[in-house]
Amino acid sequence: MNFPKRSFLFVVMMAASLLFAASCNKDDDPTELSAEAESFLTEILDIMEANSINRDKIDWTVFREKVFAKAIGAKSIEDTYIAVEEALTLLGDNHSSYRKSGGAGTIFVGQLSCEGQNNVLPTIPDNIGYVKVNFFSGGSADGAALSFARAIQLQIKTQDSEDNIGWIVDVRNNGGGNMWPMIAGIGPILGEGVAGYFVYPDGSEESWGYQAGASTLNGSAVTTLTEPYELMKDNPKVAVLLNNGIASSGEIVAISFIGRENTKSFGEATCGLSTSNTAYQISDDSLLILTTAYQADRNKNVFGVPIEPDDPTSSEASINRAIAWLQGE
Repeated sequence: MNFPKRSFLFVVMMAASLLFAASCNKDDDPTELSAEAESFLTEILDIMEANSINRDKIDWTVFREKVFAKAIGAKSIEDTYIAVEEALTLLGDNHSSYRKSGGAGTIFVGQLSCEGQNNVLPTIPDNIGYVKVNFFSGGSADGAALSFARAIQLQIKTQDSEDNIGWIVDVRNNGGGNMWPMIAGIGPILGEGVAGYFVYPDGSEESWGYQAGASTLNGSAVTTLTEPYELMKDNPKVAVLLNNGIASSGEIVAISFIGRENTKSFGEATCGLSTSNTAYQISDDSLLILTTAYQADRNKNVFGVPIEPDDPTSSEASINRAIAWLQGE
């Protein structure tokens, strides 16, 4: 069949127009992810799949489908934050989080409700030492970390004496942060050696502890005090105070005393975030704080659940029970 030249030209122009429109519609499709958004989400999901504490319990094909479904139409990294939130929720560890680049905020979806309470400190007998271990947020070996650890050891030094019959280590309301200055600070009372383990889903483990003035990871120093205090009496009797406000690294301090001789805990069950996180830097300079391991005591009893006290009582009453035990009552 023969077409007039004008008709043929019209058909060619129409075909070109339709192809151009189809191309434009694909680029402007509101449901399509941009290459930047897709690459960013894939990077985060790859890290989660390789390292999450629940990596062997998750169907990652379904996981990715659900996350990307939340990112429909995302053109920028900021547009994917709702999908990142979905991923953190689906991980189910209650401990992972995402810190946006430039300090623009944090996404955290933990569903555990852990609350401490203000506690009135009673008069403590002169022959019993009392040490408070608070949370610490910061580095492991900078000036702030060393000052924090020294302050704990100063509490110990100023109360130590030959007449001392024992110590109260108050971990109540310690919501976590960086464990290493905490362990370095309380080390003289905790004692030297391995105090606990990080246990990974594949069964591998790493130890933490205290040695020669330093908190240690697999025997290597992390936070080191150059002039650490040494107790007048080795292996003292220790009462550890617990409550529901203790979480994460605070629970590491509590676990460190489990299995230690001459030690007993008093109070309430802890929060139950007795897992450990690893920070992964993302290509946009944000951070994925991913839960990667369980905490375990020196005898390798694995937690990931609230730490139950040896002597259950209210947070307020725990210190008087501790004093009575230290006095042999």
